[in-house]
This record gives sequence, structure tokens and C-alpha cells, in this order.
Amino acid sequence: MDDVLRPLIVVGGSVVLTLLLGWATDLLLRKADERHHETPLWGLLRRGRVPYQLVLCAALLRGSYDEARLLPDHEVAIGRILTLVLIGAAAWLAIRVAAAVVETSYSRYASNHRERDPARVRRVRTQVTLIQRVVTAVVGVVAVAAMLLTFPAMRAAGASLLASAGILGIVAGVAAQSTLGNMFAGLQIAFGDMVRIGDTVIVDGEWGTVEEITLTFLTVRTWDERRITMPVSYFTSKPFENWSRGTPQMTGTVFWHLDHSAPLDAMRDKLRDILRECPAWDGRAYNLTVTDSTPSTMEVRALATAKDADDIWTVRVTVREQMIRWLTAEHPYALPRVNAADAVLPPGSNGRRSPDGVPAARRVHQHPRERSGPQ
Repeated sequence: MDDVLRPLIVVGGSVVLTLLLGWATDLLLRKADERHHETPLWGLLRRGRVPYQLVLCAALLRGSYDEARLLPDHEVAIGRILTLVLIGAAAWLAIRVAAAVVETSYSRYASNHRERDPARVRRVRTQVTLIQRVVTAVVGVVAVAAMLLTFPAMRAAGASLLASAGILGIVAGVAAQSTLGNMFAGLQIAFGDMVRIGDTVIVDGEWGTVEEITLTFLTVRTWDERRITMPVSYFTSKPFENWSRGTPQMTGTVFWHLDHSAPLDAMRDKLRDILRECPAWDGRAYNLTVTDSTPSTMEVRALATAKDADDIWTVRVTVREQMIRWLTAEHPYALPRVNAADAVLPPGSNGRRSPDGVPAARRVHQHPRERSGPQ
């Protein structure tokens, strides 16, 4: 009878005590979350209730297993399994707690600086994301190492592993040179403020927004919802455009090729009216000038400003479309045309033609040898 009651009391008591402690802890965190709405820490800590209960249960079973006398022939194996579960659950709990603390710190910082300095908030967000990944990797490596050290064979091999660590480190460094380079590049991007999550960039001729940054790769979401994934070393070794660097404000251009008779003053007034009705225009500046001229057309450029890259795109397409529509309806003569009229002859020619039938206006542009005829 004792052989049945003892294991039942030990195992059942450990499970019941784990559930009671887990319920009490979750209740305290829930009340703290309801009382302190200004911080998300308590709500985030509740995400760790599963690994927390697993740590409690594994620790209680590991500490009282000797008294349970359950399966005495397999006592060593079961004790090692409980130790491995305890180490894994503790690592899981440590990752959850670290993530809750880091996320709470970022949320407080973002709420205080989002309106005044959004670029700095994006930089902190990038750093926080990479810090979480580094902490997760370090805790995982330590947990795996602790699990391996629970085996006597691994402890016996520890001396030889340490003796060959230098050679293995060199070999691993050469073999993983690209991976290590990307990891250091990721840290350089995070703390060097080169590119941040949410920045608008142009890489390899593609325009998009930085969606994810890890220690080894970076993902850019393009305007047509494609994802471009590239190693982070690209951003430390090649030039790229970052439209969100500093302030996100931008100046956009719109070009038209029009006839020389286009009404420039009326176009300036129309540009002002179009921008006033466009919500994407930030009201800072606008301009319309002639930037080039050809024998048949002239190039007209309009400038307008907006608060970020998305709005400047909206401003450009709106100005281009409405200006062309207005010119077509009100000033069709301003649109580029192909001149099919007869050429105006120079004064004094009176339309005379040479004996070979070539007008005098054309003959003056011929080569002297051509005018003299065959020799």
C-alpha cells in the first residue's frame, strides 16, 4: 500500500501545488495589469505562465522524486529527464521574461517620443528587436550546453573539447565567414543607425519599406507587396538610398513636355489650386519652371513637398493627372504637336528653285561640293 500511496502523494502533490502556485501568480499579475494600465509589463509577464508552471512542476518532481520511489530501476534516467525538462523550461521562462521587460521599455519610450521624433523611435525598435534575438540565442546556447553537461560522457569530454577549442574556433570562423560577417553587419546596422524598421529605401532599383531586420538578413516590402530578402552585409558594403534618414519630409518632381505656347502663368495658378485640394501636400512649398527646351517642345517641371515618401507619390500622380486633364480641356494648343506646315523660306528667295529642282532654302545648307555638282 505504501508503494502506491507514496508515489501518488508525491506526484499528485507536486502537480496540485504547481497548479495552485500558477493560478495564484496569474491572479496577482492580472490584478496588477488591471490596476496599472500605463505599463504593459504585467500583461506581458502573463505570457510566461506556461513555462513558469512547467519550471515549478519539474523542480518539485526533481526534488521529491527520491522520496516517491517510483520505478527505482530507472531512477537515474527519470531524474536526468526531469533535469533536462527543468533546464529547458527555465530557458523558455527567461526568454519570455526578458522579452516582456524589453517590450515594456520600448513601449514607454515610443509613447513619449513617437510624436516628437518618429525616426528615433524606429531606430530604438530596430535595436530592441535585435537585442531580443541576441538574448534568445544566448539563452538557447547556454541551455543546450547545460543539458549536455548533465551527461557524464560530455563532462569527461569537456577537457578535450576545451583543448581543441582554439583549432575548432579557427575552422568554424573560416567556414562560417559569410554568416559571421552578416551577424556583425546586423549589429552595425542596429547600433550604427544606418537603416531602421519602417524606413523607406531603394535597393537594386526597387522601392520599398524595411519590414524585418535580423542578425543575418533584412526584408524589404515593395510597393506591390513583394518581399525582397537580402543579407544585411549588403547595406554595409554597397550604397543604397534611405528616404527616411533624418526627417521623412520629401520634395517630388513632375515633368511635362509641352508646346512653346503653353500658358505658364495659368499653369502655376492651376498647380496651386491642385495642391490646395490634395490632402497629401504638406503646404511647405511648390514651384513650376521651364527646365529645358527643344526645337519642338519645352520641358516644364513642377515641385511639391510632402511629409513622407507615400504622400509624395500621391502628390506627384495627382498633379500629373489633373494638370494634363486641365490642359486638354482648357488649353489643348499647349500639348505637344507634330508640325506638318510648309517651311518658311528665308527673305529674298521668293520660292525660286534651282535647275535641279532643289529649293534655294535647302541648297544653302548643302555641302559646297554638293552645290558644285559632279566634277
